[in-house]
Amino acid sequence: MYEFIEGKVEHANPAFIVINANGIGYHIQISINTFEQFKNMKEARVLTYLAIKEDGHFIYGFFDEVERQLFKQLISVNGVGTNTARMILSGQSPNEIISAITTGNIAMLKAVKGVGPKTAQRIILELQDKIAKMATPGEMGSMPDQKNKAFDEALLALQALGFQRGVAEKVLLKVTNNNKLQIGVEDMIKQSLKAL
Repeated sequence: MYEFIEGKVEHANPAFIVINANGIGYHIQISINTFEQFKNMKEARVLTYLAIKEDGHFIYGFFDEVERQLFKQLISVNGVGTNTARMILSGQSPNEIISAITTGNIAMLKAVKGVGPKTAQRIILELQDKIAKMATPGEMGSMPDQKNKAFDEALLALQALGFQRGVAEKVLLKVTNNNKLQIGVEDMIKQSLKAL
């Protein structure tokens, strides 16, 4: 319903931000990750998600599209509500969460308050494929550090295939340096596998 809310930052703390948009104050619930981005801003554009519940309408805010898409994916998992999703996003950066899901790192997800072993397993089981697609460059619009993110994703994939980190890193560096244009995660992996 609301794509974003833009205006003056009236108040910001790790739990919520209040944006004054043309005289209307919007109380937007945020993660600590988003708070870190907005805490010193006087004006901000907050990407939003409206959750309609029995006890009211709640607006959740995000600094970028990656975090918003990750939030939507998390709440699609049975047993993960909006507050749990926000706790997960507060515990780690979106890239670290994507990495934990794609590599099946249950321990990292379990470390979040309110996420037990079964929920962590369900998140990984239901989202692993979706998140891997979401993490490919170009699919989410402009992302900060897109090249580094693609490199990290490719490195994790090669490690999951059984290659040692040091060896995989060297080959990936060679592959990325040989390509003048930015290449996607899949191409990085394919070219690296040929070189290994």
